[in-house]
Amino acid sequence: MLRNALEPWHLLILVTVVVLIFGSKKLPDTARALGKSMRILKSETRAMKDDGTSDEPRSEPEPQPAPRPVPGPGPGPGPGPRPGDGDDQVPTQGR
Repeated sequence: MLRNALEPWHLLILVTVVVLIFGSKKLPDTARALGKSMRILKSETRAMKDDGTSDEPRSEPEPQPAPRPVPGPGPGPGPGPRPGDGDDQVPTQGR
């Protein structure tokens, strides 16, 4: 049954249906877009294959040394209380 599944007249019917559905004006644009997509897919698969089978061994990147702290003023606690800010007053309760 599947021995002669795709014969020339099947292709003719398929082309006729595609032309009727999409119209003859859009077919060149569609074919161009399909061709461009196929070229992109082919080049990407070729690039992936080349990356996976390169002859030179891949070396792991060397770890970068940790940055050393720089002495000097930096982020930290703000300045302490200044004289006259009211730190010498005793809080009173009940006022």
